[in-house]
Amino acid sequence: MEESKSSQPLLSSSFRAVPRTGVIYVTSEAARRGFRRHHPDWCNLGQGQPETGALAGAPARISQLEVMEEDHEYAPVSGLWELREAVAAMYNARYRRGMASQYSAENVAICGGGRVGLMRVCATIAPIHLGHFLPDYTAYEELLDVFRRFQPIPILLDPQEGYAFTPAQLEREILGRGLGALLLSNACNPTGKLIHGEQLAAWVGTASRLDCALVMDEFYSHYVWHKGLRSVSAAAHVEDVNRDPVIILDGLTKNWRYPGWRVTWVLGPKPVIEAVNSAGSFLDGGGSCPMQRAALELVNVAHADAEAQAIQTHFDHKRQYLRDGLSNLGVRFDVNAGGSFYLWGDLSALPAPWNQGREFFQACLEHKVIVVPGEFFDVNPGKRRGQHPSRFRQYARFSFGPSMAVMEEALKRLRVLLG
Repeated sequence: MEESKSSQPLLSSSFRAVPRTGVIYVTSEAARRGFRRHHPDWCNLGQGQPETGALAGAPARISQLEVMEEDHEYAPVSGLWELREAVAAMYNARYRRGMASQYSAENVAICGGGRVGLMRVCATIAPIHLGHFLPDYTAYEELLDVFRRFQPIPILLDPQEGYAFTPAQLEREILGRGLGALLLSNACNPTGKLIHGEQLAAWVGTASRLDCALVMDEFYSHYVWHKGLRSVSAAAHVEDVNRDPVIILDGLTKNWRYPGWRVTWVLGPKPVIEAVNSAGSFLDGGGSCPMQRAALELVNVAHADAEAQAIQTHFDHKRQYLRDGLSNLGVRFDVNAGGSFYLWGDLSALPAPWNQGREFFQACLEHKVIVVPGEFFDVNPGKRRGQHPSRFRQYARFSFGPSMAVMEEALKRLRVLLG
């Protein structure tokens, strides 16, 4: 009997497969073995979100939202004006006191999530060379591949140098490779490397002088582990907010611990924000009106600083606990993480085959523990570097975003695994 045409795949040659990367891949693999969110039998050290419950010293968590009649309508693509004003005022108060140039609402675009903000920014980038570091955030790979107006240029950081990158090296890369923009996470996901203080000021100054846009993913800017730092932002080192090519992405996702709200922002020069908002008109149409209005209660200096302080007290304790536990199991660390809620573990000293990220990940699943293999952070848009083995195949990323109880149980299981 002839096979029905209705059972044939439709338009199969018109679409390309989009791979699952990073957290999406590992949670999908775990789900095949019975994992689901908040499952009591699983320890998720692969998660890309922090604890979202109450923390000692932190502001009270919002548990109810008031929805106004006008909130049933579309929000402006650029975001509610009141929230844009609040974001600008918060940055001015936290990072730009006494400076002549100040951010305004016109320097802010509100987006429905971090990836949406990055997508809008990528859609506005001209046909240039755009630099990105290795390793870095897994979602950059597909993002840099989809928008083909610019050419992604990888810059490999050296583990033996603690993934350091000086302003002098930055200048050589911009001039030598003809970079028009540079995309990076600060603090870095996955290594935890943090650029701050005079070094960050030098980065901003170099990029501005050479007219190379810095696209700064600052979603972990409250998770900083240097004494005396409350938070870190390139906004503190911008001279002219409408001239210097510094574009900042942040939001409630990590630093306020409300990932489910999907309220984020892009901060930058007015012409850039105008382009970002134009891109939003055809890419996503704007964010949720009720969630943006509720965010007005959160986006202010007092709330942000209190949340940052509570995060640093609570998460730094977890960071040290997980690092000590993994070190005792033979996991090594190239850098003492200065930020984020991740540890970038070198597995090379573990017994084979667990000294390889993929094999270690698969073995962990058998013990109901989730980690992320390091090769996912070897950002390779379009797979242009061929089939060479990943330089980070002997690494894994461990998250201390989960509760202490989850990490305690995970370390017990890893001790059994590595026995």
